[in-house]
Amino acid sequence: MSGPPTPEPALDRQEDPASGIQHSHRMLSFSDALLSIIATVMILPVTHTELSPEQQFDKSIQKLLATRIAVYLMTFLIVTVAWAAHTRLFQVVGRIDDTLALLNLACMMTITFLPFTFSLMVTFPEAPLGIFLFCVCVIAIGAVQALIVLYAFRFPHLLSPALACSAHRALCRRHVLGVVLRGPALCFAAAGCSLFFYPASYLLMAMVVFLPYVSKAAGWCRSRLVGPPEPPTEVVDFFTFDLQEPLSKERVEAFSDGVYAIVATLLILDICEDNVPDPKDVQEEFQGSLVAALRASGPRFLAYFGSFATVGLLWFAHHSLFLHVRKATQAMGLLNTLSLAFVGGLPLAYQQTSAFARQPRDELERVRVSCAIIFFASIFQFAIWTTALLRQRETLRPAVWFGGQEHAFMFAKLALYPCASLLAFAATCFLSRVSTAIFHLTQIAVPFAFLLLRLLVRAGLAALSALRALRRPDHGSADEARAPLLPAHC
Repeated sequence: MSGPPTPEPALDRQEDPASGIQHSHRMLSFSDALLSIIATVMILPVTHTELSPEQQFDKSIQKLLATRIAVYLMTFLIVTVAWAAHTRLFQVVGRIDDTLALLNLACMMTITFLPFTFSLMVTFPEAPLGIFLFCVCVIAIGAVQALIVLYAFRFPHLLSPALACSAHRALCRRHVLGVVLRGPALCFAAAGCSLFFYPASYLLMAMVVFLPYVSKAAGWCRSRLVGPPEPPTEVVDFFTFDLQEPLSKERVEAFSDGVYAIVATLLILDICEDNVPDPKDVQEEFQGSLVAALRASGPRFLAYFGSFATVGLLWFAHHSLFLHVRKATQAMGLLNTLSLAFVGGLPLAYQQTSAFARQPRDELERVRVSCAIIFFASIFQFAIWTTALLRQRETLRPAVWFGGQEHAFMFAKLALYPCASLLAFAATCFLSRVSTAIFHLTQIAVPFAFLLLRLLVRAGLAALSALRALRRPDHGSADEARAPLLPAHC
């Protein structure tokens, strides 16, 4: 006789296809992928800065490029603020229905319009219309996310289980709305300032990124000066959600992986777009020889392989770092975002150095730009590591604590690219024969240097262990001699 059928409480509580209620996992994966794509393609208007072969890399060109890079970094960080708000929101909303799914799609559609408004800002940095449209997009994103909050709290069965049965839902709704609308409120002020004094608009948009950290620092200073604030009269026992707590480690990893994947994809798209010979040119310039036509693009292929090696190894360093991270603090989240912003600039580094296949001018200056981008992308990874070590018992697994088995190797791995990029930058200052070909060959050689570094670190650790064992031979033999005298139960 067969037993009773196994109940399926998870289906009743988590998903109900008949009523359209489902878990939000797949929608969040889609949203993370789309947001990482949008944040990364912001670099395209910067990489496609048109410079004629006659133009030199003088101060005017440097100022133009620096302005566009600064605007890119700011808008990249604003997109990550929207992603962080989306993550906070769906820490509260546990399930979705058709209406919530459509509202999320409306939010994603508004986000996909950001690259166009960014292109206007980059092309016309002093025109108010581009700034105004970008701010309007951010305001619209916040408005849709606020609608998601209001709709989800209207139907408590869509909320997380701990919150659905709580009497303090109104308090949590007010907190989440504050997170969602904080950035759009500043962008509303920036949109107004753009009509009168556009530099103030850029300042207000920068505040969107740094306001949470400024407010947290101000709270810390206030607590040091006047003492900690009094605990609230209401005991909120329904939910442990803290708006200042770090984001989900899994969603941080998913967003970061998306940025690295899109950067690698943009590199091959540039190869496919610029290096497939035109049949007419093959016939006229290379007498019908496709091999000769491809050989002419050799420097650009070398630039691609060097750039991909850099992207791949930076991702591997990021992967190794977060493999040992148990919990990412808020400071680590900010440093990770800054690192990803410069990783998103790697297609610009590729464009700067691969352009010498067509216009061999100011080679050293462009190599320096690439070295600077790689340095900042990697040094922020190293900063994540050092920040995690400050609270290692909370943030890291024991194997990588100070003196841990993997500590020395992680330190060497994360220091490799900052040191290599600094050495390459210094070489351009003291050696006039440094070329883009040498730079890209160095990029390709770094993974082999990484493997050699791994062997050297392992050998060094083994040698240290052997030396420690040699320094204590008598203690070990004495322990062995005393061991049989101990009682059996010991």
